[in-house]
This record gives sequence, structure tokens and C-alpha cells, in this order.
Amino acid sequence: MSITLAEQLREGTTKSHSMAENVSFVKSFLGGVVDKKAYRQLVANLYFVYIAIEEEMSANKDNELISPIYFTELNRQLSLEQDLKYYYGDSWKSQIYASEATQIYVRRIHEVGLNQPELLVAHAYTRYMGDLSGGQILKRIAQSAMSLSDNQGTAFYDFNEIPNESEFKDHYRHQLNQIPVTQDQISDIISEANIAFTLNMKMFQELNSSFIKIMLMLLMNTISNLKNTVKLFQTQQVAK
Repeated sequence: MSITLAEQLREGTTKSHSMAENVSFVKSFLGGVVDKKAYRQLVANLYFVYIAIEEEMSANKDNELISPIYFTELNRQLSLEQDLKYYYGDSWKSQIYASEATQIYVRRIHEVGLNQPELLVAHAYTRYMGDLSGGQILKRIAQSAMSLSDNQGTAFYDFNEIPNESEFKDHYRHQLNQIPVTQDQISDIISEANIAFTLNMKMFQELNSSFIKIMLMLLMNTISNLKNTVKLFQTQQVAK
């Protein structure tokens, strides 16, 4: 039954994947509307998530259920550190924090790493396969929306140790199918993958809330400026 793990994971998370893409922050991002302040918080959140994933994957790398998909070339911690330095400056470590939703996400990763390591497959699959599949598109959107140049602030999307991302994804799927899991374990992994999607959506929804607040502030400033312009015009008319 293990030979179908990759396909069952893909089919079992189709609905969650679609729901994640329809979160307002994600839709705005895909539409080319990216607020830099919200985006840098996303980078900070992802930093904490990937530290957790990579710590637990490393701790369980000799587990027969993890070793087939343990690829250090996927690790994102160092690339995220580069981006955080760009967005926050040299003192980025003292400025960043994990949002409430991110803290819940991180706790879940450590929990399964300690108690049910096979479920780490779900978290690795959800994040890394998503990064590899849409990374370059998201990179171009971020660069355009935030006027980024020279690859600054987008190191997260670059897998420099993977020369061919398409071939690597095929290899990753092949390795998923080498994991010696039972059908019950496959079902548990699919359920955990849907949990991972939900946890990601919660992070995006928090960012969407911040984005809406920023847009409302900009709108209020625009209205205030417009009112001031009208008053100035009326004053000038009276003076004439």
C-alpha cells in the first residue's frame, strides 16, 4: 500500500490546498498586492516554522519512516535568515516574533516529532513541495510588488543545492512511496497534512487582518488629505 502514498497525499489534500489559495492574503499576494510589513512578518513566521520542521526532521532522520525523505538541501532556515536580515536589518533576531497562529503551528510540529514522527512526513510534504512547486512564481510576484532587486529579500525561494526542481520533486514523490507505512498510517499522514494546511491558513488569516488594518489606515489618510484639500480650496475661494 505504501506505493500510493504520494498520490493519496495529493488527492487527500486537494480541498485544503484550494482553501489555502482562497485566503484573502494569499489571493492578494497572487494578484500582485503585497504589503511589505505584512510580508516581512510572514517571513518571520516561516522562520519559526522551518526551524521546528528541520529540528524534528534531523532528530528523527534515522527513523525508517523519515529517512527516505530526509533531504538537507531542502532546508530553509539559512535562506530565511538572509531575508530577515534584509527586511529587519542586522538586529533582526531581537525584532522578530512568532505570531499566535505560528506558535500553535510550531507546537504541533514538535508534538508529532516527539510522539508520532511519521506525521512529520505531512508537514515536510506540505511546506517543501509547495515551496518547490510555486516558489519561482511567488518570487517574481514579490519582486515586482515590492520593487525588490538583485534577489534581495527573496532567498527563501531559491534552492541553490537543487539544480533541477522538477526532477527533484519526482524523486521526492518516489521516496515518499518508499516509506514503509500501513494504510492506517497513510490515513493519519493525510489527516495531518490537512491539519498542516489549516495551520498555514491560520497564519495567512492573521496577516490578512494586519493587511486590512493597513489598507483602512491608508484609506482614512487619503480621505483626511482630501478633506484638507477641499477646505483649502474653499478658503481660497472665499478669499477671492
